[in-house]
Amino acid sequence: MKAFLFAFVLAAFSSAVLTPLVRRLALRIGAVSTPGGRNVNVRQIPRLGGIAIAIAFLVPLLTILAAESTVAAALRSEWKRVAGLMVGALLMAVVGVADDTRRVRALYKLGFQVLASLIAFSAGFRIEAVSIPFFGALSMGIFALPVTVAWIVGVINAINLIDGLDGLAAGIAFFAALTNFVVAYMANDAFVAALMVTTMGSIAGFLLFNFNPARIFMGDSGSYFLGFVLGTTSVIGAAQKTSTTVSILVPMLALGVPIFDTLFSIVRRYIERKPIFSADRGHIHHRLLDMGLTHRRSVLILYGVTFMLTVAAIGVSLGRSWQVGVALTCASVVLVALVRFAGYFEYVQRIRLRRGLAGASDTEQFRRAIPEVLRELAASTDENAVLGTFAGMAASGLVLDVELAAMGGGEPFQRWSYPGEVDPAEVANVELPLGEVHNATTMLRIRWAAKSGQASPESSILLQLIADAATTALKRSSSALVRAPSTVPPERTLSAASSPSPA
Repeated sequence: MKAFLFAFVLAAFSSAVLTPLVRRLALRIGAVSTPGGRNVNVRQIPRLGGIAIAIAFLVPLLTILAAESTVAAALRSEWKRVAGLMVGALLMAVVGVADDTRRVRALYKLGFQVLASLIAFSAGFRIEAVSIPFFGALSMGIFALPVTVAWIVGVINAINLIDGLDGLAAGIAFFAALTNFVVAYMANDAFVAALMVTTMGSIAGFLLFNFNPARIFMGDSGSYFLGFVLGTTSVIGAAQKTSTTVSILVPMLALGVPIFDTLFSIVRRYIERKPIFSADRGHIHHRLLDMGLTHRRSVLILYGVTFMLTVAAIGVSLGRSWQVGVALTCASVVLVALVRFAGYFEYVQRIRLRRGLAGASDTEQFRRAIPEVLRELAASTDENAVLGTFAGMAASGLVLDVELAAMGGGEPFQRWSYPGEVDPAEVANVELPLGEVHNATTMLRIRWAAKSGQASPESSILLQLIADAATTALKRSSSALVRAPSTVPPERTLSAASSPSPA
């Protein structure tokens, strides 16, 4: 255990020292993330944090290899796997650096990911059999190669896709590494335990600068590197348990959040008829932000979900029937709760509705879609639920933009936009006060696609229903967005103010 503690501290210290240096390098060469599009940062933030993570990962391993200990002996006995892991991981880091600085086409990135996975397979990181709880072992046979490559490539991209908020991908990768470490430690597998403890240390030092508000992002260099390391070690880590089979549920649960987000993204883009590798703002972290949650709170919620899945994964690794059953039940409850909380089912419904209404006029679209929106507003119990409904209207394409601004004009302080493009000549808009006109403090602005380029009376009336329902819901939750109705009519107040005072 002392060797593991030393490796963790050395990796964390190395990462904490290297990250500021890498930050200066990224600023000097212009490798920065700019605000706008799917990015949620409001200022330029340097990328390339993966360089610090990769170097901090290697420093303890090289130090341990030069020493004389049980852990060093375990690493030297697996020299082929160590070499394959380092070569593949460094290849992924280099590809990530190139993408962070100059951008690499998606097809080329996929090709390099497959190449790195083949290197890992040749080094001995293989899924040759799968142990499925309650069903037994399933041999992969000739499918061992494609299954292994698909798993490693999938994990790489899952970590990359979840990297959308400060500290999110790094924190989830930390919990996944923790799972692999605990499983390996219980199985007396010093090789995997050493790899995972250095991974955790390199992430811990980096998170000092990456947690909200972030001063540096890991970039693709970090997400590709960590995804490859976690993908390969999760295979061999579970493979040491119970003969030669791998309990695929252990790494799947540990990486439950990014895997679920990746699968949902594929389904969502298929429904929207978008390229699977296209970027958008429909990921789980974007959904939480659109619901009105703060940046930090969204990350902490996903940390909590990942921690519970980590506990479930460790429970599955214990292998006893009742423990596996309890762990799977708890994991299922957690994932279902996350799906319901983030409103994924409603989101998919809106997308399908948008596709079904594609050929209808704007008035007909509103007539068919707005009743569902009104039901959501009627069921809203707080301000975040109302804002989530506005976000859903834009995300589904029912409208192009929904904005909240102060009465009297000015820039909006809340905005939700549909990512698609529409001819500006075919856009209508309306401004609706939330509350009584003379007493309102917040203006609701809505833009939508209309072939005439003008708001029809029918569409304006239907949208006014939304404004009225939103006002009622906000008043019910005592939101600061609406003001309580005045007790004196405006005309009476005016006449009283203009009448002469009594002599």
